[in-house]
Amino acid sequence: MNEYRRNSIFNALSKVSLWTGLSRVFGLVRDIATTSLLGASVFHDIFVVTLKIPNLFRRFFAEGAFNQAFVPIYSDYHKQNNEDESKKYLSAIFGSLLSILFIFTLIVLLVTPIFILIFAPGFYYDDYKKEIAIDLLRIMFPYLALISLVAFSSGIQNTHDRFSLPAFTPLIFNVCLIIAAIYIAPKFSIPVYALAWGVLLAGFFQVLVHLVALKKINRLPRPSINFSHPGLQKFFKLIFPAILAGGVIQINLLIDTIFASLLQTGSPTWLYVSDRLIQFPMGIFAIAIGTVLLPTLSKIDFETNKESFITELQKGQRFVLLIGIPSLIGLYVCSVDLISTIFYRGEFSFSDVQQSSLSLMAFSFGLPFFMLMKVLTPAFFSRKDSKTPMYVAILSLFLNAFLNYFLAFQLGYGHVGIAIGSSIAAFVSVLVLEIILFRDGLIKINSPFNRFNFSVVIPSVLIFMFLSFSEQFFDFYALNQLERVLALCFKVTISIVLYFIFSRFIRGNSLKEFLN
Repeated sequence: MNEYRRNSIFNALSKVSLWTGLSRVFGLVRDIATTSLLGASVFHDIFVVTLKIPNLFRRFFAEGAFNQAFVPIYSDYHKQNNEDESKKYLSAIFGSLLSILFIFTLIVLLVTPIFILIFAPGFYYDDYKKEIAIDLLRIMFPYLALISLVAFSSGIQNTHDRFSLPAFTPLIFNVCLIIAAIYIAPKFSIPVYALAWGVLLAGFFQVLVHLVALKKINRLPRPSINFSHPGLQKFFKLIFPAILAGGVIQINLLIDTIFASLLQTGSPTWLYVSDRLIQFPMGIFAIAIGTVLLPTLSKIDFETNKESFITELQKGQRFVLLIGIPSLIGLYVCSVDLISTIFYRGEFSFSDVQQSSLSLMAFSFGLPFFMLMKVLTPAFFSRKDSKTPMYVAILSLFLNAFLNYFLAFQLGYGHVGIAIGSSIAAFVSVLVLEIILFRDGLIKINSPFNRFNFSVVIPSVLIFMFLSFSEQFFDFYALNQLERVLALCFKVTISIVLYFIFSRFIRGNSLKEFLN
């Protein structure tokens, strides 16, 4: 791989990580605003549960399954430099996507109570909760169609090595929700309705931005219904198994939410808060590398350049491990510090901090495996193999559902049991995928006593010792807000400096050199 290509990968990853990181920061501000407004109340429980429903189907119709099937095929057209055929394929996909989204959204709006029964059974049998949940879902569900079009546009732009705008777009969503929570919601008799309208409005803004971006690169498609198009037929062969494979983490999180709706009030919010902190390193690093890796692997001719394919896949795995292991330690040891600093205000109480920190600790053990899933699945989809990840996803779904029931209800661990079940299911999924890739000769087993492993393990032990030792000097419950922020910044900064200085010293190269 030439120097330009190596640098383009690093630059793409830098852009995605930068904008995604900024979006995650605003996402935390959004969650601070909504939890401060509603606390771990029934209203916030209903909001996070109902929002997960369009977000789940967003993974189906949009970036999860859709892009896993769409990007490799569009990359083939793009490599042929046939602009006319590329546009015909985009128009056929666009027309099919619009038709399916319109019909599906209309069905959901007509039978919304059934969807509440399926996805939030704990709300359905309480008339007050049921009524609000139905209203919120009807307001927010059209967001699915809007964000699916955004994801379609993002897939096109990523194939053209344009990564910044797709990574920036979630920032619009977060800003809209922040404005709704702070300035508009207090004027509503039931403030949560303002948040729902904010979600829908954010979708419209995101679509407008992407329409302009596609126009600039001359890839704004005109919808056409052409089911005989060969590219569309290939797409449909890949999309259906990819529906499960591409959205396995989100499906498991929805299963978590379904079970949580049957637990005590506050459980969905506690899980949501802890999941949001898990999603921070996921978004900045794992989703970023997965976003870049799929088009990168898709452009490699696997038959003639298998070694490059293996090298890029290995770099992706090493990168998420380099970030995922210390993130696990930080989230586990500093769970109370993080949640109290970010959320302990307004209606979010001392008890909510304690309960959320417990599920965060349980989720943190699954973080490296959640991250690895984002790297491993492109290795299959880039080769147009969506069936293997689908079978693994089905295994994960059944395992997660069983563990949720067993740990949360039979053993009485409640929402913490749900988080433990998700982490175990992610571990099993990654283990199975790794075994399959090893069988196919796409993973090479080296001695565990190598420089890279030492560059992760030794600095991780050091930051664990530092964070554990520093716990005795800070009581985050007793500190005021400013003191919490300063104490957390001190611990995080020292940990990052310690980790990356020792990691680079042991590894012998910079992060850019490591990726290239």
